[in-house]
Amino acid sequence: MIHYQLRCAGGHEFDGWFKDSAGFESQAEAGMVACPCCGSTEVGRALMTPGIPRKSVRSEAEIMPPEPAGGMPAAGGVIPDAVRAALQNLRQEVEKHCDYVGKDFAEEARRIHNGETEARGIYGESSDEEAEALAEDGIAFARIPWVPRNDS
Repeated sequence: MIHYQLRCAGGHEFDGWFKDSAGFESQAEAGMVACPCCGSTEVGRALMTPGIPRKSVRSEAEIMPPEPAGGMPAAGGVIPDAVRAALQNLRQEVEKHCDYVGKDFAEEARRIHNGETEARGIYGESSDEEAEALAEDGIAFARIPWVPRNDS
């Protein structure tokens, strides 16, 4: 993996991780790298300071931050720029290709699963209890973090 400091045409800087430099180049040319602040896909590498390793061998505890209880990310933690950009892109695609059903999500998902209404992509809101009931009934769905739009 390679880490780049990136800069968009609007001057915003953010981090990106790629398999190699060719991976960055191909993704950038395809418009797959977007600024998490403004959504611009005109992105290039910014000047970075080199990573210079220390002479002594560091322990894993020095390298890795401690995991929160249960191994889950801490609620309300900072979302890395690349993840935020990916979630913003995901939100755009969901809003473009799926129907918003609001608080009726669980009910509409159940109707689609039972063949009572046309099969289509939907998104909306559900309580933890409604989501648990859908999962118990074998109804496929996914919960995704809903980040603010990149145009707001």
